[in-house]
Amino acid sequence: MTQVTLGELLDAGVHFGHQSSRWNPKMFPYIYTEQNGIHVIDLVQTARLLTHASNYVQKAAKEGKSFFIYWYKTPSIRNYC
Repeated sequence: MTQVTLGELLDAGVHFGHQSSRWNPKMFPYIYTEQNGIHVIDLVQTARLLTHASNYVQKAAKEGKSFFIYWYKTPSIRNYC
């Protein structure tokens, strides 16, 4: 499985979070800064945790476990079908 780089995350715009007025306090550890009313997500943590999740899925797949993937935004589904 391909590892995602910081450059790819940056190019994809992953660092742009929600409006700072509409945020969940549980996300505080993952917010790098606030700029123009938008939270900027810490890409270093994102890349590290994405790698951790990828390794977990690979290990579970080798063990024959099943996965249920759920999207809650319709446009996201259209991009992957």
